[in-house]
Amino acid sequence: MRITFSRTFAFAFAFAALATSASAQLWEEDQHSIRWHRPEQLSTARRVPGFVPVTVATKDAVAHEKLLPLDEAIRIALQHSEVIRALNSTSTSRFQPTIYDTAIASTPIDQAIARFDPVFSANSSWRKQETPNALIAPGIPGIFVEGSQTGGNSLSVALNRRNRMGGQAGIQFNNNFSYGDFPRGHSNVPGVEVSYTQPLLAGAGVAANEAPIVIARINQDRSYFQFKENIQGLVADVITGYWSLVSARTVLWAREKQVEQSEASLNQISAKFKNELANGGEVAQARVALATFKAQLIAARGDVIQREAALRNLLGLPPEDGTRLVPSTPPTRDRLQFNWQEMVETAQQYRPDLIELHLIQAADRQRLIQADNEAQPTLDAFAIQGWNGFSGHVPLRGHFSESGNRFPSWTMGVRFEVPVSLRSSRAEVRNTELQLAKDQANIRQGLHATEHILATTIRNMDQFYEQYEAFRETRAAALINLEVQLAEQRSGRVIFLDVLQAITSWGDAIASEASSLTQYNTSLATLEEATGTILETHAITFAEEKYGSIGAWGKHFQDECYPRSLNPERNSSRYAEGAEPAEESFDLKNIDQKNIRKRLGETTPVSAQRILPKGTEKVRGENLSPTDEMIHSDLPQISPASRIRQPGIGSRFRNLFRKSQ
Repeated sequence: MRITFSRTFAFAFAFAALATSASAQLWEEDQHSIRWHRPEQLSTARRVPGFVPVTVATKDAVAHEKLLPLDEAIRIALQHSEVIRALNSTSTSRFQPTIYDTAIASTPIDQAIARFDPVFSANSSWRKQETPNALIAPGIPGIFVEGSQTGGNSLSVALNRRNRMGGQAGIQFNNNFSYGDFPRGHSNVPGVEVSYTQPLLAGAGVAANEAPIVIARINQDRSYFQFKENIQGLVADVITGYWSLVSARTVLWAREKQVEQSEASLNQISAKFKNELANGGEVAQARVALATFKAQLIAARGDVIQREAALRNLLGLPPEDGTRLVPSTPPTRDRLQFNWQEMVETAQQYRPDLIELHLIQAADRQRLIQADNEAQPTLDAFAIQGWNGFSGHVPLRGHFSESGNRFPSWTMGVRFEVPVSLRSSRAEVRNTELQLAKDQANIRQGLHATEHILATTIRNMDQFYEQYEAFRETRAAALINLEVQLAEQRSGRVIFLDVLQAITSWGDAIASEASSLTQYNTSLATLEEATGTILETHAITFAEEKYGSIGAWGKHFQDECYPRSLNPERNSSRYAEGAEPAEESFDLKNIDQKNIRKRLGETTPVSAQRILPKGTEKVRGENLSPTDEMIHSDLPQISPASRIRQPGIGSRFRNLFRKSQ
């Protein structure tokens, strides 16, 4: 007894020491300060810095001009659309859409289906127990302490599976092996048990049990249409940025010519002042006008640089690569007419945001099925059938064995459980019903807003086209007025203020004409985006690219062989491909500058400095520089989950937009 007490005391002391040590360790690990990683430990991704960006202050920077058709611009943007960019977005947010989102949204489908996969389980445990006993031997004084030893092994192997009706079937094999001291020997009790449980109220029914799978598939569809909407926005933004650059380059040309004309006028007035044919006020006024035009020229240069940078960002190109992007697709001057009824119906059918609203409603309907099912009491019927065997060995008596057929057992019954009020489940039903009403209201509002968006876009298109025609006439009249005023100034019959007004009006007319026409072309793409058909009209379709991962079979099975890169195919030509810069479509060369200088008495042309000085070279047909690759990165380079292809023109949707006769 003394030894047993000593061991117990030692175990208690060891346990107390261990608890004290653990408590002290936990106290030491309490956080009393803020810790963070150094930035150089986390920022491992790098890219090679490119060229120094061009600004309005850049001097003598030789760069190549690359003619860029609009179709090629769209194709480049799609090729670099791993992360989908938006116009004028210079920073990357943590929630920016990517081409991986739809593939990621497909994994919950497998997770929902896995609920019905068979589950295999096995358990084996060994046991041993020694029990002390106090014995009194007859005729022998004192007490003897002896121990008896028992032990064995418990083994169970089971396979369970849930079906689509909510029932759960299972089969289990059990074996209980026991042994003990003489005279017990050892025994083996095997058994097989088959069971089935079927919910009758809550948890019953195919619709309620498959609802998580349906919701997961709906969420994948939502992700796809969100991705499609983002790609539509990308294409529309590329078109918008493209025409904005065309407009900015045209305005830059007009500002350059205004500076040239203002310089020529200043030289002519200065010459007259020296001959006492003009007063000092006219000279001062001409200098102020020239300074003003130069300031406007700087602003126009900066606008071209910024718009080109915005387009580069959309295309996935570096901020600077030693080339200038020169749009070569001329803007269309065709006025289009529309079928309002067909356009509204098409938008209601194809707009991704409206489709997503219907998908949200469909998912909430599935949630209502689940909520109605869970609002019922729990009533399960179950049945268990078992067969038990028995075998073993008894000392001096030999072996014994009985089959399981002699000892069958079964159990049948029902289980019922219900909260007294069902308050929580009924509240969930009411919440889902209200969500469905909200979904229906959002759909009605979406249809209402879509019609207004289409109407506003059509109004803008007609306004821009009417303005373009008006500014085209204004430009022609301004050119005549400019030539007349310059001729009158040469003869000394007008003051410089009239010439200044003529120069200003002519330049502003060119800028307004270019702005209204490019806005009209932009609104065409906006209308296609508003109807949800901009991808179809540009012959853009989606092709899934499967990434070969371990899959559902695990790492011990060979992966399926999938392509790890799928580049966009060359799209069919939608827009005209010019052989010169797009701004030349505004007949910029038709102005007889030489004749105007001759009327001013100027012999040497005065040229304003452009963004690209002399030495600029036009290059056409070369591939644009690819984006810089990531280096020094520890992250695995995973292939995109989807890419974009453009096989053919969507003629069905082209019929929505027809040229007016």
